[in-house]
Amino acid sequence: MVKTIDWVDGKVLIIDQTKLPLKEEVLQLKNHIEVAEAIKSMKIRGAPAIGVAAAFGVALGARNSKAETAEQLIEELEQACEVLLQTRPTAVNLFWALDRMKEVFSGKDLSPEELKDILLEEARQICREDIEANKKMGEYSAGLIEDGDNILTHCNAGALATAGYGTALGVIRAAVDQGKRVHVYVDETRPLLQGARLTAWELKKDKISLTLITDNMAGYFMSLGKIDKVVVGADRIAANGDAANKIGTYSLAVLADKHKIPFYIAAPLSTIDLDISSGKEIPIEERSPDEVTVVQGKQIAPEEVNVANPAFDVTPNEYISAIVTEQGIAKAPFKQSLARLKQEA
Repeated sequence: MVKTIDWVDGKVLIIDQTKLPLKEEVLQLKNHIEVAEAIKSMKIRGAPAIGVAAAFGVALGARNSKAETAEQLIEELEQACEVLLQTRPTAVNLFWALDRMKEVFSGKDLSPEELKDILLEEARQICREDIEANKKMGEYSAGLIEDGDNILTHCNAGALATAGYGTALGVIRAAVDQGKRVHVYVDETRPLLQGARLTAWELKKDKISLTLITDNMAGYFMSLGKIDKVVVGADRIAANGDAANKIGTYSLAVLADKHKIPFYIAAPLSTIDLDISSGKEIPIEERSPDEVTVVQGKQIAPEEVNVANPAFDVTPNEYISAIVTEQGIAKAPFKQSLARLKQEA
């Protein structure tokens, strides 16, 4: 299993996902600034993994502090959290993890050294919980995936997008572990090719059968009856079930609906944001035009052309067949089912 992120000898170790699949390079992040840069530049990416990285970033901020009092340390940690908060706006797991770390260091009558220890333990606990949540999602999804299914997925919602195992790919891995024969159609996922570079790399490592396709081939394969299920992850899910995921997901959901293909989302409860009523309130990150005009260092479009590069789109709940979480499966009406799962957790 791919180890996406870890804490070793006072450093945060991550796989540099911008180098995959051509090079497997492990980066050693020594402070919260480096963690923030890694998140922003997508050296580590995927909503759950971003949350875990942010938690470890706070732990690094504490470890590196020279503060002599708890008050001084807490002030520094607040500043570190603010730096990490500014990295990526859409993935709610980032905000959830930082809020959880803030709860640890806020209002505690502890020494700086005691705070450092409990912050590291909390970050490690968030990491462990993420892996366990992904495996539980796989267990709950057993009834959704059948032997012989051809499954289409988009972007990368695998071990690389989490602390390990994966959300959407976790569902697929669980099906394989249960002895089911599945074949995965992998959307390349423009503009950064997370499907081609990352998902295909993970599936090949696990010897899971796959076919890589370009994004604009999905409808064609659906029309041929080649796709039985669509399974994707999410970066933020509103209270009504509207879900933000990598750009291009909405198109797949509409196509799946047209062809009467079940469309499933797998995401931990930390991705569900009950504070927003619908997907219209989800902030959509706009990224650099260079991601569209330059591929692997080569310019593929005219210089100074106007570019739009939203990193995510929102799939309305009406196109979603079910949302798989570590607490169970939510179905329409999502406002009630999601709230119940969050309450039961």
